[in-house]
Amino acid sequence: MVGSHLLDYLMNNTDWEIHGLYRWRSPLDNLIHHIPEIETRNRINLRFGDLRDTLSIFNLLESCKPDFVFHLAAQSFPKTSFESPLEAYDTNILGTERILAATRRFSPNAVVHVCSSSEVFGRVKNEQLPISESCSFHPASPYAISKVGTDLIGRYYAEAYGLNVVTTRMFTHTGPRRGDIFAESSFAKQIALIEAKIIPPEISVGNLESLRTWLDVRDAVKAYFLLVTKNPLKGESYNIGGSTTKTIRDILTMLIEASNVDFEIAIRQDKDRYRAIDADLQVPDSSKFINHTGWSPEISIEQTLRDLLDYWRKKVGSNQAVLSR
Repeated sequence: MVGSHLLDYLMNNTDWEIHGLYRWRSPLDNLIHHIPEIETRNRINLRFGDLRDTLSIFNLLESCKPDFVFHLAAQSFPKTSFESPLEAYDTNILGTERILAATRRFSPNAVVHVCSSSEVFGRVKNEQLPISESCSFHPASPYAISKVGTDLIGRYYAEAYGLNVVTTRMFTHTGPRRGDIFAESSFAKQIALIEAKIIPPEISVGNLESLRTWLDVRDAVKAYFLLVTKNPLKGESYNIGGSTTKTIRDILTMLIEASNVDFEIAIRQDKDRYRAIDADLQVPDSSKFINHTGWSPEISIEQTLRDLLDYWRKKVGSNQAVLSR
């Protein structure tokens, strides 16, 4: 999701030549509107690779020698990491090591954005809110642990080798193209299927009491662009998040209110949707990043959720949505 929106932003706001890495089995649904540029290599150059394949990373960096590196790729679903922790560790920790080692070797003057996660803070206390960069790490999943590794490797390369690394700990961000393994997108997909009378009027949910600050993905990628272009400070880390704080329950209610059904939708608790441990207080202090770049979110949570719901309506209408919930 995020990479595709970043590509949109870069295509619309720069004249950069853009190189991307994707796995041979990765769908290009999110890039369908860029197919002409991809096929003609008009500014967009995609190559097969994998964060767990050192040669693919080194070959890419050697061939393009980038000025800017956005390292967004990861095994990014916390719940999956409980079942496959080694995949999360290899992909996210060693994958970051491979990216930075290759950059140091082939493009040592590049500005490198290392995408960590708000999940590194994990379980925080109410008195620690909003979460600043100085808050201690308390990861609550193998995914979060892997992102602590990502975060620290980025700082290490800045301090030890002088690589121009800047790190973000982005808090919850969503919008069109969000995968249906994440709560709000799963809700939107289920509502779209209910509207189309494909499934009964019932939504399966997990923990609805988790409190999060919400940001539109399109505001997030603008932040990433400013991060690397507006006087990037080597080795710095930034917490970034939106301006709207709501529980998962609030988001579900807003999505149901935005639906076009005229009947009641039942809510069903699904134990398989719960994490073993949940980082349930995710409220950021973004002042450090805002003061440095002047960035601020522009898209309202209402617009974000409408666009997310419309995204799934289109997928359902074009028979692209699988029926699993």
